[in-house]
Amino acid sequence: MQSESNRVSEQNGRLAGKTALVTGIGDGIGKGCALMFARQGATVIGTDINEEAALRTVEEAQSQGLSLQFACAADLTDEDDITNLRERVTTLTGSLNIIVNAAATAVFKWIEDMTYADWQLTLKAELDSVYLVTRAFWPHLKASGSGSVINFASANAYQALKGSAALAHCAGKGGVLAMTRQLAMEGGPHGVRANTISPGLIVTGATAPVIDDEEFLSNVMAKNMLGRLGKPEDIAWCATYLASDEASFVTGADFSIDAGAIAW
Repeated sequence: MQSESNRVSEQNGRLAGKTALVTGIGDGIGKGCALMFARQGATVIGTDINEEAALRTVEEAQSQGLSLQFACAADLTDEDDITNLRERVTTLTGSLNIIVNAAATAVFKWIEDMTYADWQLTLKAELDSVYLVTRAFWPHLKASGSGSVINFASANAYQALKGSAALAHCAGKGGVLAMTRQLAMEGGPHGVRANTISPGLIVTGATAPVIDDEEFLSNVMAKNMLGRLGKPEDIAWCATYLASDEASFVTGADFSIDAGAIAW
């Protein structure tokens, strides 16, 4: 049975007539955004490095009567894979209005334990992937005249969390904030908007190990004003707003969806 929120969103069709590329659709925030955008009437094309996981999301969408297409598996830090992704997306659709750069990977270690390779992997996955995907599809966004880039920073871009070995992650997500402001400036004359969402701790497959750590979770909840962890849907609702015409005057902004963590 569909939830009331799903029935209402399908009726509203806030993204009707728009085409979105969503990265990281295999799980978590990327999956949540892809399904939500499809419910809101968008034509959604997804990618993920894990093809099996991505196809499970496509099957889930189809079981709900939603349209979600899988472009191809892609390592978003590899320029050849990005070229192939661009060609596949161009084949599937003649236009693109929205990019949701949700895919990311990070190594969480204390500085004395973090190798340079760990550091580079994190920055490539959290910064280079956003740059490469956005650069590849920038001409499509400009051509649309009303493009929207949605990137993901983090509460970690604003503050250090006690007990969290997130040095590289903090640096990567801080970089996403700065890069997105620049994209907003460059895109403005072409009607292309760029914004970030900064999630708190969201329950996903990737965060399951830290959620099971009682001490870590206690530190998270000490700064959580709402007394619950976030869900991918919580982030997807904000992304829907930023992708829609409702946000046509919003660019260069960051939205903290974190149960008040950074306001504490």
